[in-house]
Amino acid sequence: MGALCDRRNPAKGSFCFACDIILQMKIQIISLFPEMFDGVLNTSMMWKAQDKNLAEFDCINLRNFGLGKRKTVDDTPYGGGDGMLLMIEPLYSAVKHAKKIDKNALVVLMTARGERLVQKRAQQISESKKGLIIICGRYEGYDERIIELVDEQISIGDYVLTGGELPAMVLVDSIVRLIPGVLGGEKSAEIESFSDGETLEYPQYTRPEEFRGLKVPKVLLSGNHDLVAKWRIKNSQKAND
Repeated sequence: MGALCDRRNPAKGSFCFACDIILQMKIQIISLFPEMFDGVLNTSMMWKAQDKNLAEFDCINLRNFGLGKRKTVDDTPYGGGDGMLLMIEPLYSAVKHAKKIDKNALVVLMTARGERLVQKRAQQISESKKGLIIICGRYEGYDERIIELVDEQISIGDYVLTGGELPAMVLVDSIVRLIPGVLGGEKSAEIESFSDGETLEYPQYTRPEEFRGLKVPKVLLSGNHDLVAKWRIKNSQKAND
């Protein structure tokens, strides 16, 4: 998926000799259901990032690293309990495979036990220009020993989903859209909600000036940039207000 540049130097970023552009970020996603990512990663801004060689996505099917003829990836937990756990061997092999492609990549595990994803962290990862290897959990969880290969555990909220695929999509979108050139406008990401860690973006309006009795604030139509700037500051809100 999205393999636009074939010549890679993971230590310095990927270089495309055909277009003379340094690939900003390579993201590898380990999942039992890689087909879930097709629509998200090949649409809108994620497609644009690939088209402009700013990001490259590769979905790795965990089943390919399963054990035996049946490609087994899960087993019952020691000590009893409901559900199945992803086994350590397939997870370990999949991460090692991804590391061979990009040895300096940050390995992230999507888990409810991880640190809450916030805009500041998304900005830090985006600006690092390091590759990402994202592990998507499934079933009841995963063998804890995979943590030995993980650099960071990330959660998107205090709730439980059936797998790590949706959280992985959220993480990828939050990071890739911040790569310069993806959104287009140079200031687009700077004025967004939480860009400073706590402030919600001010209200915005476009044509028509009036719709069913609802009018655009006069100050936004004034052409006075100083007044507009003050109005926007005044109408920005703190996240906890």
